[in-house]
Amino acid sequence: MTITKQEVIELVKDLPDPIDVDDMIYRLYLQQKLAGAEDDVANNRVMPHGELHDESEK
Repeated sequence: MTITKQEVIELVKDLPDPIDVDDMIYRLYLQQKLAGAEDDVANNRVMPHGELHDESEK
């Protein structure tokens, strides 16, 4: 998964001044994970909660 420069710029604009590097890295990581989750939902790569629960008990 990749992120555009514009997305990074928007992310940096939302950070407080001064910027904590660990916070910046965490927010980039979180944005990547959320984008991946949105892609999974858009492409129907999800499992209903009940089915997930049943699978985890096996």
